[in-house]
Amino acid sequence: MVATVLQTGGFVLGLIGMAGVFAATVEDKWCDKDRQGDMVICVYTYRGLWWNCEVPTTGFTECQSLSDLQGFSGLFKAVRALMIVAIEISVIAVLIGLFSLRCLKMRSMVKSTKTKMTLSSGIIFFIAGICSISGASVYANQIEASFMMTTYNQNQGKLGVKCQCVDGLGFSMIRYIFGPILFIAWVGGALLLLEGILMCIAVKGIQNNNNMGQGHVYEAPAQCREDDEECHLKRMDGEQKC
Repeated sequence: MVATVLQTGGFVLGLIGMAGVFAATVEDKWCDKDRQGDMVICVYTYRGLWWNCEVPTTGFTECQSLSDLQGFSGLFKAVRALMIVAIEISVIAVLIGLFSLRCLKMRSMVKSTKTKMTLSSGIIFFIAGICSISGASVYANQIEASFMMTTYNQNQGKLGVKCQCVDGLGFSMIRYIFGPILFIAWVGGALLLLEGILMCIAVKGIQNNNNMGQGHVYEAPAQCREDDEECHLKRMDGEQKC
């Protein structure tokens, strides 16, 4: 019973985590413009993995595609790749985990096969969670580095020295802070990690239940009756009737 609860609960968490990672990948607010200290805010800027958007005073959002990867470093490409891989393998893990649920009865599938599928689903979910958390962490590290670099250059600009700084993700003189989607990517990855752990724990309980459910059938040695033995001998001697 406990193994079934862990397996089903972990599967539900995996679905939620996969949805969170997918939403984080396609949404744009991975980072927002730092508006602290701005006297007049004319343009609100935010960025994601695919678009760079601005909201002027008119209220109409204008977005520029980030499809050209030549202007970005390998870190930005790695973040995209990690999030896409997290989505793809989490979909595979969901399909495997669905058919491995104990509440889903399948006549042609033995219990040992479901146990192996449960373990495989848990491991794949765990890997997907690592990919999502790693991608979000790399992006957050670049935001922090750009924030510190931009702050330093702005302070130098007050002394008469102006410097244009662009980091690996393409951040320039605008200071950016963590956006809400970045936290969704972290939470989604954490749920995938938790789902993988619960699936692996459930495997132990499923194996114990399978071992308890398997009984040994005792087969008594066949005993030959006297008349059967005599009939067998007569047949060997060529008799047609017993």
